[in-house]
Amino acid sequence: MVSGYRPSQRCLVVEDSSAMRQLLVFALGRIPGLEVVEATDGADALRKLAGSHFDLVVTDLNMPILDGLKLVHRLRHDPMHRAVPIVVVTTEAGDEDRRRALELGANAYITKPIQASKMLAAANELLGRTVPAKVERE
Repeated sequence: MVSGYRPSQRCLVVEDSSAMRQLLVFALGRIPGLEVVEATDGADALRKLAGSHFDLVVTDLNMPILDGLKLVHRLRHDPMHRAVPIVVVTTEAGDEDRRRALELGANAYITKPIQASKMLAAANELLGRTVPAKVERE
């Protein structure tokens, strides 16, 4: 990292599976100027969100302590984080799960296994960035 360099945007990845969390961090790390912070569950995410600004939250649904739906609900009722875009990544492919997450305030819903191109397209769109052509072709 260049001395004095500061990322222009921040993303919080909330995932209890370390392998999946690393995959998401690696994929999102391809976005220039995006700092990616990790949280192991919803409760850890709330601690990291306290007093911090994030431009995007990517969360799993099924997690111990505080699940992704409760996290989405909490963020949408918190004045500091109400407008932060949220991407849900989950193994839950049912229409009811998707509907509930979106009704609670998630902006995007991606089912696992995650395709890096879908994750990057959603993140870039929600961060207000254009998607590079090479990502679109993957």
